[in-house]
Amino acid sequence: MNTSRVYLDHAATTPMLPAAIEAMTAQLAAVGNANSLHASGRGARRVVEESRETIARSLGCRPGDVVFTAGGTESDNLALKGIFWARRAADPRRVRILSTAIEHHAVLDPLNWLAEAEGAEVELLPVDDRGRLVVAALHESIARDPETVSLVSVMWANNEVGTLQPLDLVVDIASEYDIPVHTDAVQAIGVEPVDFAASGVDALSLTGHKVGGPYGVGALVVRRDLKVSALVHGGGQERDIRSGTLDPPAIAGLAAAIEASVKNQDHHATRLRALRDELVRRVVEAVPDAHLHGDPVRRLPGNAHIGFPGCEGDSMLMLLDARGIECSTGSACSAGVPQPSHVLLAMGCDDDQARHSLRFSLGHTTTAADIDALVEAIGPVVERARTAKAGVR
Repeated sequence: MNTSRVYLDHAATTPMLPAAIEAMTAQLAAVGNANSLHASGRGARRVVEESRETIARSLGCRPGDVVFTAGGTESDNLALKGIFWARRAADPRRVRILSTAIEHHAVLDPLNWLAEAEGAEVELLPVDDRGRLVVAALHESIARDPETVSLVSVMWANNEVGTLQPLDLVVDIASEYDIPVHTDAVQAIGVEPVDFAASGVDALSLTGHKVGGPYGVGALVVRRDLKVSALVHGGGQERDIRSGTLDPPAIAGLAAAIEASVKNQDHHATRLRALRDELVRRVVEAVPDAHLHGDPVRRLPGNAHIGFPGCEGDSMLMLLDARGIECSTGSACSAGVPQPSHVLLAMGCDDDQARHSLRFSLGHTTTAADIDALVEAIGPVVERARTAKAGVR
């Protein structure tokens, strides 16, 4: 058993970048509520507003578009519920929300809640066998009754199989009918070019710990002229749509991480893509019937989602973990209970196929030695996992 750990689960969370650690720790000893008017409060406010400006420069938005939250899940909830409530209040006919069947549970679960508690009519649009939205289905659904659509929510890139979504086409269709578009871009920032203004989306969710920033902080980038109803009421912070005392150290760390990752994005993506392609090639050589899920080209550079027929993903995960190699069967937020991947099911896999996969996600600490360790382990692990599954049957 290896004593060192090989970490291949950067899509779940990635280690903090040195720039983010430095920016955050520089503020930890400072005192000041950013809403206080005295010198300490003004100092805290300065940290917040300079961080907001840094994020805006990095993501192609205006500083006033950046609303700080506790992370991606809150940002998704704020976008979906807040935009739906505001749009329905302005026009009671707007009860439909269009999204995809492969969204993260931070989107799917709020949508389910809105359907059950608020009478929203949620339509989860189909994807093809590569995990890409069927754009014609979106166009048909909107055109059928555009006055009833409150918003469209399509993720920038899928967190499990890594497929990039055709957001440009989504925006083109929705904009014909003046329907706002939200995107969960949690997986994309720092590895894909993300420009809020150029993308044409109206709201974008992000989180710190996926880009080398701290846990517990994120943002919803949302156009100032788009009405969003608040989830949390209190002090009226963040445009009165997200009340609560701000966390200047975490916000400083978030801004530093986004700035550093965006500046280094081209080089970082090129390096990850080369490592990822090497991983896939050598794993398939070691296990000839292993196969890649998702779009082979239009995908996140650090994502390798591989199916291993005859195996249970959970068994493989634990066998690899025992050898010091850490990966995932999908989203860490929905892990813990063995179940088929809703993403793979939506892509046309059957239950067995939707259970036999592992996600290897690479990041800024990944090395060629990590790939070597995985390749050395994968053959024996697959053999043991297949024997175990055959024994259960």
